[in-house]
Amino acid sequence: MIKAAGVAEVTDADFATEVIGAEQPVLVEFTADWCPPCRQMGPVLTALAAEEGERLKVVQLDVDTNPETTNAYKVLSMPTFMVFRDGEPVRSMVGARPKRRLFEELADALPDVLR
Repeated sequence: MIKAAGVAEVTDADFATEVIGAEQPVLVEFTADWCPPCRQMGPVLTALAAEEGERLKVVQLDVDTNPETTNAYKVLSMPTFMVFRDGEPVRSMVGARPKRRLFEELADALPDVLR
């Protein structure tokens, strides 16, 4: 997996702790090394983590090495982004997008956090 700078990597083993049990909302990118659009999202996620890291945790999960979580959330396309709040997915988005659009969608899903 091509890791975005400043963005933590989660696995099947620590997903429950790092995402489900997180105190703040979490954006998970389901990604893969072989996925060109996933690589395009690296700088976007790095910027988002740097700008919103106090209010939003940003993590990546490699779908090839973490099939349990990938299957549990029925992820079929990469990149897939899921926003988790209080341990539950509250928004799912598929496909690469510019930073502005991603932020708008996140703000829509988490209006009291990112507005």
